[in-house]
Amino acid sequence: MIEHVLINSDQNEKTTYKTDSAKEKPLRSIVKSISWRIIGTLDTILISWIVTGHLALAFKIGSVELVTKMVLYFFHERIWNTIKWGK
Repeated sequence: MIEHVLINSDQNEKTTYKTDSAKEKPLRSIVKSISWRIIGTLDTILISWIVTGHLALAFKIGSVELVTKMVLYFFHERIWNTIKWGK
């Protein structure tokens, strides 16, 4: 079973936007990016607070990081969904 999940048996399948969106819709990528960014931002806020000692500054850093990394993650995920390697 694990082998079936890790190895795509149809290596000749071309990935297009239509087939990619059928496998994982863009909305799913958006929700995944939001949930991951919540975790990542809380981590950044905590680390920033420990390093700076200022909670307000930590929240400012976390706010900027939340938006920029969420956008970067979305595009990173969409690009990787077009790459056939490892599917």
